Amino acid sequence: METPPELEAAAGEQDDITITNRQYDEEQIIAVDFGPISGEPTLDIVGDTAIVVVDGSQFEFSIPADANDVVVNDGVLTITA
Repeated sequence: METPPELEAAAGEQDDITITNRQYDEEQIIAVDFGPISGEPTLDIVGDTAIVVVDGSQFEFSIPADANDVVVNDGVLTITA
C-alpha cells in the first residue's frame, strides 16, 4: 500500500506532520502523526475519500484500494491494510 499523495504533499508543506510506513507479517500500516497541533484531528469518510480536519486545516485523500481500516486515535491517523 502506498501513502496517498495528498498526505505526502501535506507532510511536505508542514514540518509538524510525520508519516511512517510499517510492514508486518500480515499487515501494513501507514501512520500520520499531526504533531503538536492544537486540537484532536477528526475523521470523516465519504465514499472512498477520507477527510481529516485538524486545527482548522482540512486534508482530503483517496483511501487506498487495499486499505481495510482508517482511524484516528490520540492525534494519529492510521491506515491499515
